[in-house]
Amino acid sequence: MTAHVIKKPDRRRPGAGRIAFQTVNITLLFFLAAICLLPFIHVIAVSLSNNAYIDAGMVTFWPMGTNVQSYGYLLERAAFWDAFRMSVFRLVLGTTINLVLLCLTAYPLSKPENKFHGRTIYAWFFFITMLVNGGLIPNYMVISTLKMRNTIWALVLPTAVQVYDLILMLNFFRQVPEELEDAALIDGAGHFRTMLRIYVPVSLPAIATMTLFCMVYHWNQWFDGMLYMDNVRLRPLQTFLRQTLIGQDFTFADGDEIAAFADINDRSLRCAQIIIATIPILCSYPFLQRYFVKGIIVGSVKG
Repeated sequence: MTAHVIKKPDRRRPGAGRIAFQTVNITLLFFLAAICLLPFIHVIAVSLSNNAYIDAGMVTFWPMGTNVQSYGYLLERAAFWDAFRMSVFRLVLGTTINLVLLCLTAYPLSKPENKFHGRTIYAWFFFITMLVNGGLIPNYMVISTLKMRNTIWALVLPTAVQVYDLILMLNFFRQVPEELEDAALIDGAGHFRTMLRIYVPVSLPAIATMTLFCMVYHWNQWFDGMLYMDNVRLRPLQTFLRQTLIGQDFTFADGDEIAAFADINDRSLRCAQIIIATIPILCSYPFLQRYFVKGIIVGSVKG
């Protein structure tokens, strides 16, 4: 009697379907990455190219005729560094206020109704602000009445609580096991200490994600600086760049700066400003990237 031996498939070798899927997947991801990176590479190339090549439209993804005159012009402008320092100050202060208020607000709202009576009413109080806005003129009147114009508070207080970030943080706090809170309360810890010693350390991925969101928001904002800052020296970097790119505002520029601008290609200067304004966020993102995906996935799922 002949015994039939059944060979088990070799799972170490992927099948044809798996290979085809991986090939299509890698090709698609490479194409999407190129769409994101090539424009940025082009901006770098233009910022470092010679004026003649830029005017002729010959610059693509590699600098032609190295020229750093645009960077030198920007770095020597006192107004540029004033705006840069203002943006850094706003980023640090605004992000700190955002994170503190997010934790203090999300912690009680993450409790069930039997532990925090009226929780749903308070949650809707915040959520409805995402649907209905007071409008530009009322906001301006409030800032003016409170005498916050030409101060840093006009840039950070109106957006102190980001409701979208609050929802993510709230849902992340809901993932924390109730047993940890019960153990802390039994040991005599109050709610504030419980939040600091248990919820905040456990929620580091969410806090890192919110930190990145808040940093990007404060760094990229330009309209409120133009609206609330009459003093040009108090405007953040993005407002300064907008005035230079669109309006070519040379307020507080001396004769040497204006003469130097005359020898600089306009496209090269714009690209150089974009690169310098992007560097701080690019440098901070790698430190928060490992928390970013986890914070988004867990925080966006209701527990």
